[in-house]
Amino acid sequence: MEKMVYFFGEGKAEGNQKLKDLLGGKGANLAEMTNLGLAVPPGFTITTEVCTFYYQGKNSYPPGLDVEVDRAMKRLESIMGRRFADRENPLLVSVRSGARVSMPGMMDTILNLGLNDETVEGLARQAKDPRFAYDAYRRFIQMYAEVVMGVSSHHFESLLDQAKRRQGVESDAELKVEELKKLVAEYKSSVQRESGKAFPVEPGAQLWGAIGAVFGSWGSARAASYRRIHKIPEDWGTAVNVQTMVFGNMGDDCATGVAFTRDPSTGERKFFGEFLPNAQGEDVVAGIRTPMPINQESATPGNQLATMEQLFPDTYAELVRLYQLLEKHYKDMQDIEFTVQQKKLFLLQTRTGKRTPSAAVRIAVDMVNENLITKDIAISRVTPTQIEQLLHPRLDPRVEKKVVTKGLPASPGAASGEVVFSSEEAENYRKAGKAAVLVRHETSPEDITGMDAAQGVLTALGGMTSHAAVVARGMGKPCVAGCGAISIDYKKQLFTVNGVTVRKGETLTIDGSTGEVILGFVPTINSQVDQYFTEFMRWVDEKRGLGIRANAETPNDVKVARQFGAEGVGLCRTEHMFFEESRITAVREMILAETRERRETALNKIFPMQKDDFLAIFREMRGYPVTIRLLDPPLHEFLPKTEAELLELARLENTSVEAIAAKVKSLHEFNPMLGHRGCRLGVSYPEIYEMQVRAIMEAAGELIRDEDFQIEPEIMVPFIGALEEFQLLKADITKVCDQVLNKLQLKFTYRIGTMIEIPRAALIAESLAKEAEFFSFGTNDLTQMTLGLSRDDAGSFLPRYLEKGIYRQDPFVSLDQEGVGELIRIACERGRRGNGSLKIGICGEQGGDTSTIEFCHRLGFNYVSCSPFRVPVARLAAAQAALKSSSLN
Repeated sequence: MEKMVYFFGEGKAEGNQKLKDLLGGKGANLAEMTNLGLAVPPGFTITTEVCTFYYQGKNSYPPGLDVEVDRAMKRLESIMGRRFADRENPLLVSVRSGARVSMPGMMDTILNLGLNDETVEGLARQAKDPRFAYDAYRRFIQMYAEVVMGVSSHHFESLLDQAKRRQGVESDAELKVEELKKLVAEYKSSVQRESGKAFPVEPGAQLWGAIGAVFGSWGSARAASYRRIHKIPEDWGTAVNVQTMVFGNMGDDCATGVAFTRDPSTGERKFFGEFLPNAQGEDVVAGIRTPMPINQESATPGNQLATMEQLFPDTYAELVRLYQLLEKHYKDMQDIEFTVQQKKLFLLQTRTGKRTPSAAVRIAVDMVNENLITKDIAISRVTPTQIEQLLHPRLDPRVEKKVVTKGLPASPGAASGEVVFSSEEAENYRKAGKAAVLVRHETSPEDITGMDAAQGVLTALGGMTSHAAVVARGMGKPCVAGCGAISIDYKKQLFTVNGVTVRKGETLTIDGSTGEVILGFVPTINSQVDQYFTEFMRWVDEKRGLGIRANAETPNDVKVARQFGAEGVGLCRTEHMFFEESRITAVREMILAETRERRETALNKIFPMQKDDFLAIFREMRGYPVTIRLLDPPLHEFLPKTEAELLELARLENTSVEAIAAKVKSLHEFNPMLGHRGCRLGVSYPEIYEMQVRAIMEAAGELIRDEDFQIEPEIMVPFIGALEEFQLLKADITKVCDQVLNKLQLKFTYRIGTMIEIPRAALIAESLAKEAEFFSFGTNDLTQMTLGLSRDDAGSFLPRYLEKGIYRQDPFVSLDQEGVGELIRIACERGRRGNGSLKIGICGEQGGDTSTIEFCHRLGFNYVSCSPFRVPVARLAAAQAALKSSSLN
């Protein structure tokens, strides 16, 4: 490290915004504002490289750092005309963290550093107000003791409450100077008692204690959790910013506040913020006093509080000038912290402002229309996560909530309802017009109707690709999965979590965007699809190269997908059509049949239902491709599990419950993922696939003949592991297709392809592609088989695997480059070698993951397919992948 400390002050800085990685976001912006000639209190930044050294060297500093810090402090003293630790005219500083990206509330800050029993008197003379000086002193002791010495703040809050009671006042601002002096002494005694150490009085020791604490806060549990959630690398580190103190609490001509250059909730182009006269920054954050609006536009309806514009008109006018300058310079909405000391305005920080999803879209569109940024920049500014949140109901952030636990945010959106523990109860609630939240250990295909009836789903087991997660996302229902903290007792109809018991019928709220489980009802805010969203998504579609399809198998799902911009169905899972109450009996009859003739009798009952489904789907997706996957799951998944269902099936089959139970047991797969499923069912029972293909082709043919549709059905054979399997089934499918075409006296194109979900299929892709017209990667199964992880495994042990670095990222969300990704690359390369016109898509749950979409773009896929509600997310991710790719070329 050639240079470890960067100075800023008097209109010149050694750094700038381009050194964000080295100086952190705060330090880089302080330097940039100084270079712009703005009123920034001078100071210096210790680089993030020092933080990295600090951790590598086991809490030690690199040689020479003390010399550079001492040199910077002397320069600061020269500029300010005050001396650090001087009893007559003391210089006080703040010590703040500043990582590359904003981590609000995660790391530590110390204000008023440099005070002791002697310098406090000098501060009192400077300010001509001893009360102000001793108030600053007691604040400093509390902050320093908590951050550096580990003394809990409640000890000081208790002493402060006692002092207010002694004087008979309600707020600390009313305490007299003598009471504050007594409080300072009590604070220091408390520090000695609780920490076993005296409060440090030497300002130099205070400074190094604070620097060490800020570096140490990078490794705190809360900061580590924040980084893990937001995928911030551990080795980035934080910078430390040491800055001259300016005081917003020195009198009635002082103030402190926070402002946004646009409304962070709506994105509206208006200056928005709050301030407090005669206060320090933490007073605004801590809610000690009610903040006041900076202008009338920031005031809530009925607010009678005076504004900054009214109380400090000249200072407010200067703040307006500076915010306009900053937004124009940074070309983005800014979050500004400011202090007014004796009517002089100082800027303490500017950073890219946090904003709601709807505000993010509006600001991006408005700034393009204002010629501040290009469309490409606008597209890069909005995250796929923001688009996803925008399209689902979300909890009203203004309402307090009681969070009892957190699980995996498996399907976004939020919902409230009464707790039920079975699908039947959920259906009964819907019939009664009541809202329910379905709570299960885990869901199965049998729960599909209950999931449809419920407002949302909470499971104790399962991961991000569990049945509950996948189906809920397809339905657009909120889901919190893998919530291992809850213990469910179906018999007593209750669950317990962290000492709280929640019974059937009690109201629960789940937030599928955060994983939070909340007691009681919390109102939601509806999604905000407006003209800004429409215009933004039009720009997105102009930039992307990948096609975006949807995983959908009901007319409603397909309709929703089209509304969200889907350009076809990439995965229609026909087995999902079998579980409806009116159909499951015929399906079970088919499974239990001992002869082909009986199976065909049952299949003839199912055929018109399947055909009607395909007619409806083709109609909703008119003019766009529809890829239909033939039956995939093992047959035992369709058979009854409860005693009541076994009794009913035995009655219908005119046999004993024991005989039915024996049949169910015989069909049960020890390993359903690798068992008798997919194409293996088609080989064993060709009549099943023949019925499905006939339904597909007749539906398409009748729409072409009678309604002038243009349809090219895409028939997908699942679970192929050998070329011979595909050749055999392709011949069966072609035979049925030809029969239907002859029957209808039509000629139209259809395609037969396969799902690549077995690793061996990826390896034999060249020979498969000579027979198949398209590949679609089923990455849920491909991931599990490649990594040897099941969905339940992922829900139970994967979090600790990720924590320990066994997997660098969750392989059920992002493709693992050395495993699944490598197989996909091999399959693409070999498949194109075998068939130059091969169409390639992806239709597992990863189809909606942003990093997977970028991966697919790089490999030249034709399309990705995801759940309907993730279609806009995938459209944006595809556009961003295209922009990233073009910038690299």
